[in-house]
Amino acid sequence: MSEDRLIRMANQIATFFEVQPGDGAAAVAAHLNENWSVPMRAGLAAQIAAGAGGVHPLVAAALPLIRTARVSVAG
Repeated sequence: MSEDRLIRMANQIATFFEVQPGDGAAAVAAHLNENWSVPMRAGLAAQIAAGAGGVHPLVAAALPLIRTARVSVAG
């Protein structure tokens, strides 16, 4: 998936959550963590880190909360 598309999709999610009550950045991060694959989240984070423009402020604020690596659970 193209990086521009990842940013556009994340921005659409942020636009939804900016008018909802509560912590918008946390809501954006939770949505991405629950619904996006690790490669999609990592690609978004890499693009933002590389200085991609047009990133919604809530997406930027959510970045530290977005998981970009697989988490293994010992069973």
